[in-house]
Amino acid sequence: MRAAFRTGAVAAVAAAALIMTGCSADAGSGGSADDPVELTYWAWAPNLDKVVDLWNDENPDIQVTVNKQDGGDPAITKLLTAIKAGSGAPDLIQAEYQKIPTLVSSDALADLAGTSAADLSGEFPSGVWDSVTLGGDALYAIPQDTGPMMFYYRDDIFTQLGLTVPTTWDEYAETARALHAADPSKYLGTFSSNDAGWFAGLAQQAEAEWWSIDGDAWGVGIDEEPTQQVADYWGGLVEEGVIDNKPMYTPEWNAALNDGTQAGWLGAVWGPGVLSGNAADTAGLWKAATLPNWGDGDSNGNWGGSSTAVTSQSEHVDAAVKFATWLNTDPDAVQALVTETGIYPASTDAAASTLSGAPEFFSNQPDFYDVAAEAAQSVAPFQYGPNVNVAFSAYNDEFAKAAESKTRQAFLDAVAAMQQITVDDLESSGFTVAD
Repeated sequence: MRAAFRTGAVAAVAAAALIMTGCSADAGSGGSADDPVELTYWAWAPNLDKVVDLWNDENPDIQVTVNKQDGGDPAITKLLTAIKAGSGAPDLIQAEYQKIPTLVSSDALADLAGTSAADLSGEFPSGVWDSVTLGGDALYAIPQDTGPMMFYYRDDIFTQLGLTVPTTWDEYAETARALHAADPSKYLGTFSSNDAGWFAGLAQQAEAEWWSIDGDAWGVGIDEEPTQQVADYWGGLVEEGVIDNKPMYTPEWNAALNDGTQAGWLGAVWGPGVLSGNAADTAGLWKAATLPNWGDGDSNGNWGGSSTAVTSQSEHVDAAVKFATWLNTDPDAVQALVTETGIYPASTDAAASTLSGAPEFFSNQPDFYDVAAEAAQSVAPFQYGPNVNVAFSAYNDEFAKAAESKTRQAFLDAVAAMQQITVDDLESSGFTVAD
């Protein structure tokens, strides 16, 4: 199915966008200090304006104004409204990877394949680059940050109980059983039904393909073997009682991280910020490892991350590309992004040069970013579709019921329900869905 997607994606998803943006890529390549090109940038990352100030100080001919947004979803909703109205869109927008197919299908993004941005593919891991090309020949954004998944564990508890760090999911299950048997109040983790991005990352690691394109039709592959395997695995552990079934981000979960009830967490590279904020008393007690694998490869999943895209209404595409390239690949810019916004850079070289010291919360693990780099390089390709919001909402609803029921079959039923809800929505929205 992936080969079919790559050959058909541009024709099926982005034909209209290519027509709209084919001539705009040559417009607005630059200005002068007396008459600068003025670009607007919608973004929600904290302190991004401070990073942009560095650009503005050094580039009087291209000036960028950050228009702070409330978050990813509100920004996308505003952009789609402007695109439908025919005016009012910014030149650039911070776009989460899972939102790109929706924006492309709405003709909201310029295709950058004919600009200098096309030369940047070697700067990023292939799985991340796939997210902004949709597996085809077009290019819809420049990657900014990424969220390779990682396994966080309480090193002091592992040492006390003689546990070893699991490298496979079979070993993870055995470690979860050993931990819970040694202290029934403790769990190696929890199955969380309130963050579909977390589960999507686990499915991605198993090489699931939730969406694909075959000719002019979308394929939906949620209820297929890779995701079924993931759901069956976690449903079995929850049914067995050796993994918790409570959602993340609650006061109860925060307290459990702090007091050792939760002795592990399947998170992402940005995890130190979560742990330091929710379990401050445990600084120096956690360590990070790559995600356990299924025993037949070292693929990883991604949880989070965003890109810098140029909108189809921009009259200064080349100037916008010049800025976006600087923002996401220049060492000084990336260092400022890390310092001011706390991201994990998508650019492989930039990450290596800017992330030399471990996060303060992980001062006991000097090789933290070496582990993170290994995790980032093995992220598997994963295609999102035009109705991610519907599938993610279905996950929250269906897996909330499954986690509450604590049965393996309920987890498998939840996957089937996600599939049906996603397919029904595509069809009702006018998309062709492959059988």
